[in-house]
Amino acid sequence: MALTEKDVRYVAELAHLELTEEEIRRFLPQLDSVLQYVQKLNELDTARVEPMAQVTLAEAGNPPLRTDQARRGLTQDEALGNSPEQGGGCFKVPKVIERE
Repeated sequence: MALTEKDVRYVAELAHLELTEEEIRRFLPQLDSVLQYVQKLNELDTARVEPMAQVTLAEAGNPPLRTDQARRGLTQDEALGNSPEQGGGCFKVPKVIERE
């Protein structure tokens, strides 16, 4: 199934992106190419492939980068110390997503 400009607009809307008409035309073949590749991957027979929680395993010669040790974290006052605005023990930030 080939994608349409309507599909690109829909995906952009889901991602809260405002695209120009030129960007829609430019991204259409790129998005279509990605989805075609995913479709190819979906055709692979993975019935005998064991599920993995992660790609690298310590047993495979990938030692951890550092030992896991508990460390003192920041206090709330220290964490909020450089905040331009705070309230109720939290960072205050401007609203960035407004939907009509």
